Amino acid sequence: MLNMCCSIRSSPLQGRMAPTRLFFVVLGTTFPLLFFFSRADAGEVGVSYGRLGSNLPSTASVLKLLKQSGITTVRLYDANSTVLEALANTGITVMVMLPNDHLAAAAADPSSARRWVRRNVAAHYPATRIHGVAVGNEVFEEASNLTRQLVPAMANVHAALVRLGLDGAVKVSTPIAFTALQASWPPSAGRFRDDIARPVMKPMIDFLERTGSYLTINAYPFFAYVEQPDRISLDYALGNSKAGVRDPVTGLVYHSLLDAQLDATYFAMEKLGSSASPRQGNSLGLGGRPRARAYVSESGWPSGGRRRPGRRLEEAGDGAGAPAATIANAKAYNNYLINRVLSGDTGTPYRPDADMDVYIFALFNENQKGCGADDIEQHFGLFYPNQTKVYEFDFRGGALPSWCVANASAGDARLQAALDYACGHGADCGDIQPGAPCFEPDTVAAHASHAFNSYYQRSGRDRAACDFAGAASVVHHAPKIGNCVLPSKAWIQEAAAKSEGYAAI
Repeated sequence: MLNMCCSIRSSPLQGRMAPTRLFFVVLGTTFPLLFFFSRADAGEVGVSYGRLGSNLPSTASVLKLLKQSGITTVRLYDANSTVLEALANTGITVMVMLPNDHLAAAAADPSSARRWVRRNVAAHYPATRIHGVAVGNEVFEEASNLTRQLVPAMANVHAALVRLGLDGAVKVSTPIAFTALQASWPPSAGRFRDDIARPVMKPMIDFLERTGSYLTINAYPFFAYVEQPDRISLDYALGNSKAGVRDPVTGLVYHSLLDAQLDATYFAMEKLGSSASPRQGNSLGLGGRPRARAYVSESGWPSGGRRRPGRRLEEAGDGAGAPAATIANAKAYNNYLINRVLSGDTGTPYRPDADMDVYIFALFNENQKGCGADDIEQHFGLFYPNQTKVYEFDFRGGALPSWCVANASAGDARLQAALDYACGHGADCGDIQPGAPCFEPDTVAAHASHAFNSYYQRSGRDRAACDFAGAASVVHHAPKIGNCVLPSKAWIQEAAAKSEGYAAI
């Protein structure tokens, strides 16, 4: 993204990031270390780690802060080798970025894309859990001269990953600004701008579906709200509107502006022929390919500032002149995002079964963004540069119920090794023996989930007990594995008074 002082734009300036969460723990000398990593199916919430500041803490300090805060996935705005080396063997997953100024070379020359991938992905993987490459950032807004080169660059980066055998674990996408949509209300009218719809977005979505990847979009209800405070309620923008807003075409009711923005994106994708109706429960698009998903590569709310490029914000607020960019509003919106994803409530009215991966923008307040201390661009951080919180938040789920489940993408060999470890170190595995209540379904993944969860619950739901070198992950919605009931009876009895019914899977 650009960082030109007082340049006019419709979403925050450069330096944000994207998600996937898990912890890396070596559980014992008999347990194999991580060799390959693939994303879990559940939604993930992470943080954009931008570094446009003169007073930001060292990489080592940032790493310690991430761990202490339970932040387990980050998005970078480059592929800085110092940061990537520091992230090695931490269990923190990361999306790296091929910057806009490298895009033309990657599009024009496959060998250039291969060199970039070797140097910035293969050189660090798998010790550093790189799960995605963002090719450019908001190219339509920040580098519009490269618009037609975007998809060729994405294709060349993907081809380089294929050549290196990394395409299964590392996906290619590109974060687009929400201004790529020409219409977004009602959501059913969502469509991409005419200048990019057919020539760029159509081949991009085809590419994403063909490679099993996802569209990433930078969605900011804050900016929509401050542009139309007389038409959009603050509660709706913050995600807690009780009355809701009805789409007159579909009849769907939206209680969150972010949901409306996501569904507008889905409708825009469908208008380019990306899939059948998602409400039919079909996960496949045209030709039997997986339907392209839309994840949020940036979203956030500023905690201060009264100016954005080209205008002031004094009149944007509750209708009585109260400012929109406040600590209270930022706390409300970002905690809404965190808790929603952690609870598993990730669907939208149009796509109720959708995952919602989100990167919150940003980790720190960055003093080299925007046009001075009064610019909202400097106030999107969860932390001040001195590493104190701007407001309270909890990436660990707090009192939310949680389970530990297997990552099927780890493969049967790794899952079996982890299953053996869990059963040999305190997990109750009696119910997954032949003839026992939870033996069916008789798959390694199903049995592993049962054993992992028992080990996790008996360890007091310590997240470090749910990793198994990348073979497991914590979820905050009750998973279903056949008709089995979790056998971790000690935990069930302990938790019964707090949360009835969470044991069923």
